[in-house]
Amino acid sequence: MTRSYDLAIVGAGIVGLGMALAAVRQGLSVAVVDRGAAATGASIRNFGFVTVTGQKAGAHWARARRSRDVWAEVAPLARIPVRHHGLVMPAYREEAAEVLHAFLRTDMGEDCRMIGVSEAATLVPALRLDKARAVLHSPHELRVESREAVPRLAAWLTEAHGVTFHWRTAVQAVVPEGLATSAGLVRAARVVVCPGDDLATLYPQRIRSAGIRICTLQMLRVALAKPVRLGAAVMSDLSFARYEGFADLPEAAPLGRRLDRDAAEQRAAGIHLIAVQSADGSLVVGDSHVYGDHPAPFASERFDALILSELDAVLDLPGRHVAERWIGTYASATDRTVLVEAPEPNVRLAIVTGGTGASTAFALGEEVVGELFGLGADLFQHKEIAR
Repeated sequence: MTRSYDLAIVGAGIVGLGMALAAVRQGLSVAVVDRGAAATGASIRNFGFVTVTGQKAGAHWARARRSRDVWAEVAPLARIPVRHHGLVMPAYREEAAEVLHAFLRTDMGEDCRMIGVSEAATLVPALRLDKARAVLHSPHELRVESREAVPRLAAWLTEAHGVTFHWRTAVQAVVPEGLATSAGLVRAARVVVCPGDDLATLYPQRIRSAGIRICTLQMLRVALAKPVRLGAAVMSDLSFARYEGFADLPEAAPLGRRLDRDAAEQRAAGIHLIAVQSADGSLVVGDSHVYGDHPAPFASERFDALILSELDAVLDLPGRHVAERWIGTYASATDRTVLVEAPEPNVRLAIVTGGTGASTAFALGEEVVGELFGLGADLFQHKEIAR
């Protein structure tokens, strides 16, 4: 490892890749170091759902808007298929409908609109609409298959932009020369540490003082007995009481109280509904949320049943069955959406702390790289990516 880089990144998950993309777009040389043979953590164990609508108001919502735009530019270049666009949000409780109407009155509701039953049924034919009080549609979202998108993005960064990946390489310490690793020194002028849910290896005191914990979730792949098309992702009432862009609205308080009565067990397990579709027609469905100081390694059959119950309440899928189950983990904090700190003048620690890495990592990379190298954030906006 004799080469010296402008930037060394610890972690090849989506946040690390977002840092790498932002750096190469400014002509910087980049090395990415990861202890695994490939990304296997939260970055591939998710919906692949680039979510704008419902993100926390302010900077994080803006990150999601920007990241969605970057995904749309990068996906065709990296040969990443976009499986579907948009989001359909049926409200089955009057309180949930009030939240959606209130959301439309905010700046975040721009380009979103209420749609009628016939249009909703056209977009998502399996949607149960007989008891729907309102249906909100957002055009902003896009969906990729994470387990194929993340490795393709890494491969494209190497092929098109010369990013060097050091796989199966453990970072032992950040040193003045760069990174001390199990394979030797990676020399770099600056370093960004993107540890994901590894809270103990690098800068553990910084992470601990930020109050970051581990969230464990359960997700399912649901196979269908007969083909059903989802023309958009789908959420439900439980989602409007969890996603901060909805839940922080004053109108969401009555919905929370109603759900505490109607769906106490789901609320206790942190369950809400997102359903997206894969190329083979199956659905990725979830999820639950359990918080603690370490991952919860054993899946609960009851949680799966509660997730499926919410799915069946929203979508009519006769003969559906579970084809795959998995557990995911991510770093979580109650008082922030991201943690960005400067433990050394030439080092940044960057963690997305709410499970929204796929939705916000590209914009966060632009912010962190721009600040670390003294570049204006406006340099990134609307800049063409080199073909």
